[in-house]
Amino acid sequence: MSDNVYNVLFLCNANSARSIIAEAILNRIGAGRFKAFSAGSQPKGEVNPYALQLLESLNYDTSFARSKGWDEFAEPEAPEMNFIFTLCDSTANESCPIWPGHPMTALWSIPDPAKADGTEAELHLTFADAYRMLNNRISLFTNLPMDALDHLALQHHLDQIGRDTPKPN
Repeated sequence: MSDNVYNVLFLCNANSARSIIAEAILNRIGAGRFKAFSAGSQPKGEVNPYALQLLESLNYDTSFARSKGWDEFAEPEAPEMNFIFTLCDSTANESCPIWPGHPMTALWSIPDPAKADGTEAELHLTFADAYRMLNNRISLFTNLPMDALDHLALQHHLDQIGRDTPKPN
């Protein structure tokens, strides 16, 4: 196994829910092998309170969580990313910065829980569903044999994770 720590950036529009949740999950389950970051194309400037409540209820430290723009990670002093995962279709269609190091990218579209309507219980359930989908995909990702896969095989696996993870009904 490699001693490399892979930097991963999760992107979505507002950087207020999905990408923040993904950052927390990967930093927990990938500790020592992966370092996660998150950003948005049009950051909201604040993290969604339901996302924070969910993470805190699962014993995540949320002190890292802040809504920020993706330009922060295109700067020369930014950490060089190995992987960038876009979590929403609309961000995937935007013109994004040129990422230093030419990281591998994949679209892992997840419905935006921050756009959900409903009762308090329904909103909590929507965020929990997003968490479940992200946790499943990130678990698959962290279990890939990175050192044993060539670039094309790894890209195929990343794309497959985004396509094959079941979405809620």
